[in-house]
Amino acid sequence: MRSATRRTVAALGVCVLGAGLTACSDDDPEPSGPAASPSATSAAPAYHPFNGGSRGLDNPVLAVKIENTRPALPQSGVRSADIVYVEQVEGGETRLMAIYSSKLPRRLGPVRSARVSDLHILKQYGKPAFAFSGVNPEFKPEIRRAPVFEVSQETGGSAYSRWGPKPIPYNLYASPKALLKRAPKADRPRDIGFRFGPAPAGGKPTKGFTAHWPSATMGFTWSAKEKRWLSTHGGRTNTAAEGGVIGGETVVIQYAKTTRSRYRDVLGAYTPVVHTVGSGRALVLRDGMSYDARWSRPVAGKGTTFTTADGRPMPFAAGQVWVVLVNDGKPFIP
Repeated sequence: MRSATRRTVAALGVCVLGAGLTACSDDDPEPSGPAASPSATSAAPAYHPFNGGSRGLDNPVLAVKIENTRPALPQSGVRSADIVYVEQVEGGETRLMAIYSSKLPRRLGPVRSARVSDLHILKQYGKPAFAFSGVNPEFKPEIRRAPVFEVSQETGGSAYSRWGPKPIPYNLYASPKALLKRAPKADRPRDIGFRFGPAPAGGKPTKGFTAHWPSATMGFTWSAKEKRWLSTHGGRTNTAAEGGVIGGETVVIQYAKTTRSRYRDVLGAYTPVVHTVGSGRALVLRDGMSYDARWSRPVAGKGTTFTTADGRPMPFAAGQVWVVLVNDGKPFIP
């Protein structure tokens, strides 16, 4: 299917999804219906299942672990990600896992180590390339058995380099193009449960939201000018290394049970596990509004669906999606 045809189909999708909509144009956000899995068909999906857009539909999927503590800021390449997950790690701090497919930045990082929650999340992506800087030795066999193409610092060679004035370990960066050259069979995008389209009824006007972990906070404030949520880190504007403020068109606050794994870090602290298989409540932020929602992922190999309070699919705004994973209950260190 040609790009022009995809845009026409997308525009028609916007018209039929909402009652009383005015005439559509190619400038309207492109909705995404169910996307065919590349494993089931050789054709690319009609819309990018990660961001609802029309670019990079057949590009490989790359997941990268990125440090998210104060010494690592500003981060590189996060603004180019299709999806950004925020996960709790040891000590009540957070770390990002950024998912790339539709486009790639020149440089990304600081790249940091993997955690058990990453593998749980990535199972819904098929077999993507997975970049990280290291891993607990006891956890390494799980990485090697997981359905991912490992492109870690250990296996990635010249794709990684030390760069900039930050001290080790906050100065390790990677070239995403070089990483993907080492994973030529990485899976292409598949349906991970997201749906894109016009905002539904029932939203509440919302200026911002702050997510809390035991030792960290991230805030998201709606910018009508930029038509996206701009983030803060610990109350400070979260500026990107390449300029601008990090943030996305849709922010999903996903409440998920957080428990203790059997792994520990070098200081002896237990690694948390965020349980992203199951179901629970969520808050979806888009277009300056917030929506109470539910999330569901019955099995690890399937995507995560989001529904409104009345059980209908909860459409996201086209563009970058943040999935902010917080404990279902008070913030705590398991």
